[in-house]
Amino acid sequence: MSGIANGNDNKKLRVEDRMESPPSRVLHIRKLPSEVSETEVIALGLPFGKVTNILMLKGKNQAFLELGTEEAAITMVNYYTAVTPHVRNVPVFIQFSNHKELKTDNALNQRAQAVLQAVTAVQAGGTPTSGSAASESALTPAPSPVLRIIIDNMFYPVTLDVLQQIFSKFGTVMKIITFTKNNQFQALLQFSDPVNAQQAKLSLDGQNIYNACCTLRIDFSKLVNLNVKYNNDKSRDYTRPELPAGDGQPAVDSSGAAGVYGDVQRVKILYNKKDSALIQMADANQAQLAMSHLNGQKMYGKIIRVTLSKHQTVQLPREGLDDQGLTKDFTSSPLHRFKKPGSKNFQNIFPPSATLHLSNIPQDVTEEDLRLLFSNSGGTVKAFKFFQDHKMALLQMSTVEEAIQALIDLHNYNMGDNHHLRVSFSKSTI
Repeated sequence: MSGIANGNDNKKLRVEDRMESPPSRVLHIRKLPSEVSETEVIALGLPFGKVTNILMLKGKNQAFLELGTEEAAITMVNYYTAVTPHVRNVPVFIQFSNHKELKTDNALNQRAQAVLQAVTAVQAGGTPTSGSAASESALTPAPSPVLRIIIDNMFYPVTLDVLQQIFSKFGTVMKIITFTKNNQFQALLQFSDPVNAQQAKLSLDGQNIYNACCTLRIDFSKLVNLNVKYNNDKSRDYTRPELPAGDGQPAVDSSGAAGVYGDVQRVKILYNKKDSALIQMADANQAQLAMSHLNGQKMYGKIIRVTLSKHQTVQLPREGLDDQGLTKDFTSSPLHRFKKPGSKNFQNIFPPSATLHLSNIPQDVTEEDLRLLFSNSGGTVKAFKFFQDHKMALLQMSTVEEAIQALIDLHNYNMGDNHHLRVSFSKSTI
């Protein structure tokens, strides 16, 4: 295995190196790898604010980076005191400089200035003027903590564990999903912080995992958070070790209780009969509607039986009594679809169908992103169609059971920028 997967040598950063200088918006960066580019140095500062100047001292493996404000520089130094910064997988050292601003000879520093101009133009949303500017677009603040990884020239198998080992050097890896598309091995990998995703992308894009093969091609995903159902050799959620491997019955997460046929008020799973539950709806009409549409449907490989209960309400456990989380109250849930009288949601109540109606889709999310999201919920996406404005779409799963599962998993799914996906059954076909 090449140097990518080797351990870090943090011993290089000795305590006596941390010579304290008073805060300044100019930062002194040392111990840089000799092949480092201006782009990678600027990327260290970008998440914290505008970078206004840069001076590379390649012979000394050092650089000076000037930020727009002293506050931004202080934030950056504080952040990298807690998290060791890496460039090309090498730990580097950042401290305040004695200079209060950078005075650079533009003739000598021409390339660095061109790169900086390009970044500034991209950040301001303009069209960069520099010839090398197209490659600088990666330097805008990270749009997502999720990276899409394609492995080219895959001579040896690349496992989920190998990816976790390589990428965790840049921050906490929370989730990974691997899949094969167009005969290419791909992965989606979610960091806890977009800054870590940006650093990993800059350091690892184009690098080989093994000598002369298994080249990493890395980009940001439009998805800002991954939906992992199983912990196995294809997907892993490191924050939820209790997830099943996928060969048994999946874990049911009732934290959302987003009712399709009415507003769910309370749910109680029976203590001595855990395959049965009492579900309290907002009114008798909603209960009748849910029963007529859901009785006899298939879920988790079993037929659901729904009847009216003799109980009028679901009792909450007495104060101080632990009922092992079997009873939940959803009266104050933000997910109620039918709270507003006369809501148009009442006109869109349909029986379970293989075709789902999606709404509240962010503008830059593509058909491919949505197909991937829904196929990962354990089914096959058969067809897809965007509405004209791209805020809504129809998506067809291969069976009604798969569509029910996808709706449970992905209604109210966070697509970023406070866009929560809305999923319902549709009467249309694609």
